[in-house]
Amino acid sequence: MTKSKAKYSGRLKFYLQWPIFVALLLILMTITVCSVDLYSGLIVLCFTVVCLIVMAVLFFLYKPRVMADLVAFASQYGQVQKQMLDEFSIPYGILDLDGKVIWMNQHMRMLLEKSNRYHKSITNLIPQISADRFPDSREPATFEFRMNERSYRAELKKLQIDEWHASTDLLSIPEEQCYLYTLYIFDITDLKNALRANEEQRLVVGLIYIDNYDEVLESIDDVRRSLLLALIDRKIDKFIGSHNGIMKKLDKDKYYIIIKQKYLEVLETNRFSLLEDVKTVNIGNDMKLTLSIGIGANGTSYVETYEFAHAAIELALARGGDQAVVKDNNSISYYGGKSQQIEKSTRVKARVKAQALREFIIARDDVIVMGHKVTDIDTFGAAIGIYRAARVLGKRAYILIDENSASIRPYLNMFRGNKDYEEDMFINRRDADELIDANTVLVVVDTNRPGNTEYPELLERSKTIAVFDHHRQSSDVIKNATLSYIEPFASSACEMVAEILQYFDDGVKLTAIEADCLYAGILVDTNNFVAKTGVRTFEAAAYLRRCGADTTRVRKLMRNDMASYKARAEAVRHAEVFMDCYAVSILPSGSLDSPTTIAAQAANELLNITGVKASFVLTDYNHQIYISARSIDEINVQIIMERMGGGGHMNIAGAQLKDVTPEEAKETLKETIQTMTNEGAI
Repeated sequence: MTKSKAKYSGRLKFYLQWPIFVALLLILMTITVCSVDLYSGLIVLCFTVVCLIVMAVLFFLYKPRVMADLVAFASQYGQVQKQMLDEFSIPYGILDLDGKVIWMNQHMRMLLEKSNRYHKSITNLIPQISADRFPDSREPATFEFRMNERSYRAELKKLQIDEWHASTDLLSIPEEQCYLYTLYIFDITDLKNALRANEEQRLVVGLIYIDNYDEVLESIDDVRRSLLLALIDRKIDKFIGSHNGIMKKLDKDKYYIIIKQKYLEVLETNRFSLLEDVKTVNIGNDMKLTLSIGIGANGTSYVETYEFAHAAIELALARGGDQAVVKDNNSISYYGGKSQQIEKSTRVKARVKAQALREFIIARDDVIVMGHKVTDIDTFGAAIGIYRAARVLGKRAYILIDENSASIRPYLNMFRGNKDYEEDMFINRRDADELIDANTVLVVVDTNRPGNTEYPELLERSKTIAVFDHHRQSSDVIKNATLSYIEPFASSACEMVAEILQYFDDGVKLTAIEADCLYAGILVDTNNFVAKTGVRTFEAAAYLRRCGADTTRVRKLMRNDMASYKARAEAVRHAEVFMDCYAVSILPSGSLDSPTTIAAQAANELLNITGVKASFVLTDYNHQIYISARSIDEINVQIIMERMGGGGHMNIAGAQLKDVTPEEAKETLKETIQTMTNEGAI
């Protein structure tokens, strides 16, 4: 385009036409004045002619100069854009629809150490920007990556060509391409370092409790007690001081600590070595001392952080102690928990909980008892015990139960058709929906996880909930419970209920078949009084024997059919020993009515093999893979099952996996064990 052919257009053309409109107005004004007064009109006409001559001279005199300047500016505008983009302080580039580099400014060339002759895929230089992650809409896609020991954030935007192609001469775009991508790269190293430094300086609050303070002091003489306490204080203070923290003793067995966030990461990496270190304190005490640690972090305020710490220490104690629990806004982490919890000899807590349950039942009309899914004999026996307690107080009681569980069918048959029991003693979900109201007490036994109950929706509709369980707590608990009695040291829920019944009411007297159910629950969960058995376990069993429990009758009820016995034998025969100490097997469940019960029995059998520290038996039931985990004393199977979404006790635990085959679940289990072993968690 030459200057002679250049023409004004658009708004500039309209603006330059204003002198014509002004001239017309002047002429119109002159005619008007002449029509009024000829002499005045002649004077105005003279001024109008002079004005028009001046305007014409200026227009034709400056038009070529203005046109020349505009054409010069237009001809240099593209070059100016190129220069500005090339010197843009942020690394900037343009990619085609395949992700290949079309053009880069000088900062991008310096960062990637490439010239503008490089036209290959950006993925070759920045692997994080893969072709499948390119944005399909106008919303930018962001990626973070590291290069030359620095951190960067890349922002990729989709740009439609038809919006700007007509106004730019930077690129020659093929007609078949309808869009391009613009790439910005921001150096966020300093920002990340500043955020990390700020995060590391945040204060973390913690509470340390001595689990077995009274029991340890009772095991040594009076002269050594003060020395033992001094050694404990010094060891805790030295440990916290080595991490630049502050320790304040709140009570004889309670400590308050403050450390920085960056040292919490060190503690987690070392898996809170204080837990094991404090066990080495021995000045003649027969019992090892254990600690529970609760850490609160990342609260929006110091008050909230302390509340996190308090919740964490309560969770650590509820899980049996000898472990550290770290709680923040988003997650809860567990460390330790390798020791058996010491059984408490006092029954004060059981008496208090029994009286509280009695008051709740007296104040309500009905009682509904609910256990966990796939009802076992421990759940059933505990439910029968609560049922009897309610009936003693003259209240209507119902047991919500899954009647399809074959393991409890023999026990159910003892109550069905029995004239001493109501026909509606056992109810289903539909019946529970009709019965539940503000005057109903819902008692949950043998589980404290809402998702694991027989009817989780019932928890939301009940205003009075009591929980009795012997499993260790996790982060997923029944939060709206009015009464919660969770004792991880108890062998079974039946043991807990048997204790409660002794303090519940003077008139409580179990029938023989009721005592059989509770006795069977203890028997199964202790593997015939072999695992997790304490003094209070035998006292509960003695109480049940006095109520009429018959060991021979219970043994007959617990016998398996031939198919179940063969399946258990097959599981033992095909067991694989993993890492020299873990027995893993799959139970064939095709023709079994209650494969989960048989899997638990097989897991117990595998522990009788020399060298096996823990056993895991998997079985397919109701389109889920159930894992039964057992150990004797060296391995905490609970934390392994928790890692897989389950839970339980240190020696008895389990988990359920969905949408996997038994073989896939087995490989997942082995990978979990291997990972936790490498981490030092087990």
